[in-house]
Amino acid sequence: MIRTILTFPDPELKKKSLPVTVINDKTRELVRDMAETMYDAPGVGLAAPQIGVHQRIIVIDVAGKDEEPNLIVAINPVIVHADGESYEEEGCLSVPKYAANVRRHARVVIKALNLDGEEVTCKADGLLAIAFQHEIDHLDGILFVDHISPLKREIFKRKYRRTIEEMQEHNR
Repeated sequence: MIRTILTFPDPELKKKSLPVTVINDKTRELVRDMAETMYDAPGVGLAAPQIGVHQRIIVIDVAGKDEEPNLIVAINPVIVHADGESYEEEGCLSVPKYAANVRRHARVVIKALNLDGEEVTCKADGLLAIAFQHEIDHLDGILFVDHISPLKREIFKRKYRRTIEEMQEHNR
């Protein structure tokens, strides 16, 4: 089922998510919904809080249009190692029609649980490393715009209010 993606400035996006303690059919259904919602949007990642569920679950798929889908599900993901630096343009399904350059680590190692409750380790670089960091931030109530300079953030907020008003006007 495709879920509604919360958008900035919804206060739900600023809440910290709780660890998943039990992986059951309800968890699997949530992950299916998250993947379906992400692919429909379309996006390369989605965190549970973006659909109003405050559990530490993310889904990511950075495969290109001409590649086979490669869904990554990470439950209770933690960055256990990070190095290098990247400065790439990011967007977000919760901040539509806005992108900005964000400073992140170039490489990360993630530990998480899979849908079978097994601990898995994933080494990532490039877009996958950025996606992991971006989605894990969501679990802590952090949006990518929180990483831009205060001046750029103020400009963003002013412009974005107008963008939201235009989108609401268009949907009437």
